[in-house]
Formats: sequence, C-alpha cells, structure tokens
Amino acid sequence: MTDTNFDVIVVGGGPGGYVTAIRAAQLGMKTACVEREHLGGICLNWGCIPTKALLRSAEVGHLLKHADAYGFSASNVTFDLKKVVDRSRKIANQLSNGVKHLLKKNKVEVFDGHGRLNGPGKLKVEKDGKPVADLTAKHIILATGARARALPGLEPDGKLVWTYKEAMVPPTMPKSLLVVGSGAIGIEFASFYRTLGAEVTVVEVLDRVLPVEDAEISAFAKKAFEKQGMKILTSATVKALKKGADNVTATVEAGGKSQDITVDRVILAIGIVGNVENLGLERTKVKVEKAHVVVDGYGATGEPGIYAIGDLAGPPWLAHKASHEGVICVEKIAGIKGVHPMDVRNIPGCTYCMPQVASVGLTEQAAKDKGYEVRVGKFPFIGNGKAIALGEPEGLVKTVFDAKTGELLGAHMIGAEVTELIQGYTIAKTMETTEAELMHTVFPHPTLSEMMHEAVLAAYGRVIHI
Repeated sequence: MTDTNFDVIVVGGGPGGYVTAIRAAQLGMKTACVEREHLGGICLNWGCIPTKALLRSAEVGHLLKHADAYGFSASNVTFDLKKVVDRSRKIANQLSNGVKHLLKKNKVEVFDGHGRLNGPGKLKVEKDGKPVADLTAKHIILATGARARALPGLEPDGKLVWTYKEAMVPPTMPKSLLVVGSGAIGIEFASFYRTLGAEVTVVEVLDRVLPVEDAEISAFAKKAFEKQGMKILTSATVKALKKGADNVTATVEAGGKSQDITVDRVILAIGIVGNVENLGLERTKVKVEKAHVVVDGYGATGEPGIYAIGDLAGPPWLAHKASHEGVICVEKIAGIKGVHPMDVRNIPGCTYCMPQVASVGLTEQAAKDKGYEVRVGKFPFIGNGKAIALGEPEGLVKTVFDAKTGELLGAHMIGAEVTELIQGYTIAKTMETTEAELMHTVFPHPTLSEMMHEAVLAAYGRVIHI
C-alpha cells in the first residue's frame, strides 16, 4: 500500500509545482505531487518550451531565406509543417519525462489525478471521477496554474478560433491569421506564423503592442513587425466573430470606425484566468479575487496550512516566477532563516519574437510616475561589432537609473538574443548594484553584452561607441 501521509502535498506538477516538490524533498520533508494531466504543466507541454521549438524552426527558415547575405546559396526553400510541429512535440515529451525522472530521483511520490481539498490537512485525489487516494499533510500547496481567458462572443472552438494550444499544433498552414492580443503569447505566435509566410493582423485593445514593456521598446517592436509585413491595429477591439465554412470574419472597431477582416484562423491571446474551480476552496478561508488566490509574500492563504503559488496566485504569469515562489514558500515552511518575499521588480520578462524583447524592473515612465528623478542610457545594436557580424544590427538596449543614488531601476532590450542578455541586469538588480559597479565591470569583446555596458555609460555621458 502506498503511504498517504505526507509533510507537504503539492497540487500541480507545472514549473511551480514540481520545483516546489523537489525543494521540499531536498529539505527533508516527505512530499507528494498531484498532477491531473502532464508533468511539467502547461509551460513545458503547451507553452514556454514547445513554442520556443516552433520559433527556432521559423528562425532557421528566416536565415535560409537570407542565406546569400552570409555567402551561401539556398533556393526554393520550403518547410514541412508536420515535421516542424513534430519536433516541438518531441521536445516537450522529452522534458516531461525528464521531470518525471527528477521527481523520482528526489523521492517525491506522484499521484495521477485531480486534487481537491477535503477538510483540514486532507486532499482527495480522483481520476476520471474514480477515487485514487485520500492524502493528508500539514502543508498543502496549490499550484494549479491558469488557462486561456475567453470573452463573450470570442469563445474558442478549436477549429477556426484557436487558443495557444491549437495554434501550437496546426494541421495545415493558414494563409491568414488574426491574433487578438499583443502580449508575449500573441506576439510570439504572430511572429512564428508571419515568418513562415502567413498574412498576420494583430489587434490590441491598448494603445501599443507589448503594452507591459517600455514605450520606446514597444514603438521599436511595432516598426520591426510592420517591416516584416504584419498589420498592427492598436486601440482596437474585436466586436464579433462570424464563422464561415473555413474562415472567420472579425468585426474590428478602432477610432470610432468599424471594419471587417476575413482570415483563415483567429488566435485568442487575451490573458489567462487561474484554475480555482473544483479545488474545495469554498469550505476554507482562502480568498479568491479576479480568479486568483490571494496570498502573502510567502504563498500563505487565509486558511492555515494552505498555500498558493504561480499563475494561480496572480501576476506576473511567468514560469520562473512560479518556480521561485514555490521555493520561497517551502523554505519558509521549513523555517529556513533569511527567506525573503519575492520582489517582482527583479523578475525578468522575455518575449521570443523576432526581434526578441526582454526587460526587468521599472520602465522609464513607471519610474517617473513613482517620483524618481531618472538618468536614462541607450545603446543601439548598430554600434556593436558582434551584432553587425551576426547580421543583426537592429536593436536597442536601454537602462533606467535613479539619478540620486545610482540604483539600477530597470533595463529594457530589443534585438537578437536579448532574452539571454537580460539576466546580467537581473543579477545586478538583485544585488542592488549601482552604476559604479556596472561601469567597472569588464565585458568580453566581441560580444552583444558589451551593449549592456555602453547603455550604462550612456546614462552618465560616458558612452564610447556612438
């Protein structure tokens, strides 16, 4: 008989849940992880990882089309959509199996099923309506994630109107697409399909694409996307979707005017809502606001012994936030000294479109709105030797400092490989580095990272290469 008494039970095996379970086990706690679908969660199976595989295929296709610029000849370049999708799915499966191995290695007991609170310290696990196990633990951590948001009149049907899930496994290549929402998910799919040749229109209700990014970065991105042939409609709303036999006509309203746009498929990327249903929360003191569980800085809810992390606990909706949040939660439970609540200002955000976008901390406007007197530094990719050698001369690195203290308030980038570069600034922010330390840091040459140094120097009138 499997033991059903644990120190910690984690409900959900996504990037928040499985990392939390492993850390709990490392700390000597007897741990269980309950997962109803796939270990690795949405991120690994239907999000972060497989989309990057798709985008990598698109990037290879893009390079092949421009092979002549690098001294190669590649004519009549075509692609096999099935192979592109199959590669993505194989990578997701490989990593899901890897998570299974890691949990086993760390002696975390995995239960396949849906977990539901069943009284203080109790969790009932069921699969397809049939009982799997009745578990008990002093600490139960909810990491059930989130799902795509649907609005009235804009409901996905999986055939003509897609969520991210259908967009990831297209049976055929649509000739035209309407992407509703220009956050990271929407723009990544817009970039993938546009690079592979589809006509893409992006509709954003706010006044700019990638609205959480610095305004200057958003403007740069919009120009780059339009140069690639995307149609961008900002301050616009999709009022209705009319489905045909094999196409969709969207009524889009912008600037007081209405227009009909007919496309093969629509991708909805209008946010997410937490998976708060059917968890047994109604019989607890757990508070739910706007489809997310309310927690303190350590993941604790209003019900003793019940915690929530990741997308379930609200924004930012990022896998790395969920993982770190879970580690903080179990380390607090274990009584580890020096555990600090997470500072969301130190969480980097990345969008893997072409060109890539990455940022951490406050935008220039947000810093000003908070009352900071700022110093801003900028450095363009065209001034960097490695960027030119790569054939990637379009981009920008921007830094925002507190003019009084030299504190790095934020960093914002657009261009090749900035999703890798941003971690340098993230470390700097976490260590509360000022401009002095960054100026005296030696950056290797020739690298893209030199632009990070130059953007700091630029904020203080010391830039060298422009």
